[in-house]
Amino acid sequence: MPNAVFDRIFTQSLAELRRPRSLALGAMCIALHIVLNQFTIPVSNVLEIGFDFLALSAAGYLCGPWMAGLAGAAADVLGYLLRPNGAYFPGFTLSAVLMGILYGLWYYKKPVTLWRCAAAHLSAVAVFNFFLTPLWLHIMYGQAFVLLSGMRLLKNLLQFPFSVALSLLVLRVCARFDQSQNRR
Repeated sequence: MPNAVFDRIFTQSLAELRRPRSLALGAMCIALHIVLNQFTIPVSNVLEIGFDFLALSAAGYLCGPWMAGLAGAAADVLGYLLRPNGAYFPGFTLSAVLMGILYGLWYYKKPVTLWRCAAAHLSAVAVFNFFLTPLWLHIMYGQAFVLLSGMRLLKNLLQFPFSVALSLLVLRVCARFDQSQNRR
């Protein structure tokens, strides 16, 4: 049964890639991601607080996992070209693609709830902030993987309720927008 659900989500999301509305929304989410990425708060040379995940959440909700994944890739590459922060590393682009897909799986064609926002953000934090990002930084700079993950623990514990609340707010606005567009 779960495979049928994933197949349906990916099939419907693939159809979104042909819709001009979805392409425009995807482009807007890419632009929003790049703008939000400019306002990250550096904590250390390997740790920042950012809100660019909100753009991928919106893309995942409005257009599904395929568009959100493509938006993540485009935003990562364009963001790097506009504001390079160290050497380019394709692992971060892969993470951006996977994060878009993850948000699309959690949000596409599903009701916006506090539980769903918390679970989606928790899964993103676990996969990306505690595993993939420290792995990429370890590969790039040779810093201790455990130390990098440990530094992120406190930041993510403190940031978690704010990130979930912001996700809930942004996705409720997206839901209202989506409903107003579907009524016409």
